[in-house]
Amino acid sequence: MVTPLKMPMQMHMFGVMFAPTTSITLSAMINVIKNDMDLQMKMTSRMLNYFSTSSSGFGDLKLGMIYKFINKNKQSLHGNISLSLPTGSISEKDETPMSSQDEIQLPYPMQIGSGTFDTNLGITYLGQKESISWGSQLQTTIRFGKNSDQYSMGNSYGINNWFAVKVTNWISLSSRLQGVIVDKIDGKNPNLNPMMVTTANTQNSGRTYINAGIGFNLYVPNGQYKNLRLGFEFAMPLYQKVHGIQLQLREQIIVGLQYAL
Repeated sequence: MVTPLKMPMQMHMFGVMFAPTTSITLSAMINVIKNDMDLQMKMTSRMLNYFSTSSSGFGDLKLGMIYKFINKNKQSLHGNISLSLPTGSISEKDETPMSSQDEIQLPYPMQIGSGTFDTNLGITYLGQKESISWGSQLQTTIRFGKNSDQYSMGNSYGINNWFAVKVTNWISLSSRLQGVIVDKIDGKNPNLNPMMVTTANTQNSGRTYINAGIGFNLYVPNGQYKNLRLGFEFAMPLYQKVHGIQLQLREQIIVGLQYAL
């Protein structure tokens, strides 16, 4: 009866990191997420109805640690582990033409959190020379159990590779290639009707994709704003395969501001 047309997503990430030793760095991060979805509903064989739904709020809280195994000859290797706490909502609601002015629970992609305790594991290599740097990261997200709505989001596995060139002491250019596998949703939310909308069917979840990105970093080397860094990246998929009927990924813009004390 209903299928999505597009889904713009915004995520604002706020994080802080503290290093109690030269080998260990502790981190905390919280997201503010806003989802919008435009949908099309089939009324009769000749008439279509269009409507939109939205959700927003704080996502899941992540607490983590980075441990540095190697740091010599301008090469480093470190591992990271973090625990994601289910602080984000999985009960977001909105009105639809079928709800008769009542709010109903939105499907899986429109929810803010996972509803489960998740762990993120990764290992990162970084190499540096006078004017270039390169690196690679393996990372996975594992879900523990099911949430209160009897499902869990799919586990994910990814590899991220990047290369950067230092143009001056305050600007560098970068490129990145990322591959990700996301499993299907495990379980089913009994409050959702998979016959009504494609996004409520767990068979329409999970994907494999390869992203490519280009960007730049601006760094303040001295003065009042020393150690302030601004990063920008534009990324888009080179390849993607989705399970079932889903919206494909489109362009992505990432902007980051970082300050080191």
